[in-house]
Amino acid sequence: MTSLTTQSCEACRADAPRVTDQERQELHPQIPEWILVEEDGIEKLQRHFSFKNFVDALAFTNQVGELAEKEGHHPAILTEYGKVTVTWWTHKIGGLHRNDFISAAKTDAL
Repeated sequence: MTSLTTQSCEACRADAPRVTDQERQELHPQIPEWILVEEDGIEKLQRHFSFKNFVDALAFTNQVGELAEKEGHHPAILTEYGKVTVTWWTHKIGGLHRNDFISAAKTDAL
């Protein structure tokens, strides 16, 4: 199985399929720190990262932003004192795509 961190996000179309239950079962164990959440009927991947202070949290936020720009896939990021919450989902399809799992793995690698 190819590591998610070595894969690139593909351009996502509005008619792209969401991940199947089988794909979710194969992909989610590769990013065990991420939880599946549902907000307004939309399934998302979310993880909280802890830091010593706001400066470190902000530096991480900027790294995630650079990753998102490079991949052309953008998460919701909440930066607080000592904490960053990153949430990945694919806006165009209103749910999870393989790109979200790839992006989560790459976020972990930061």
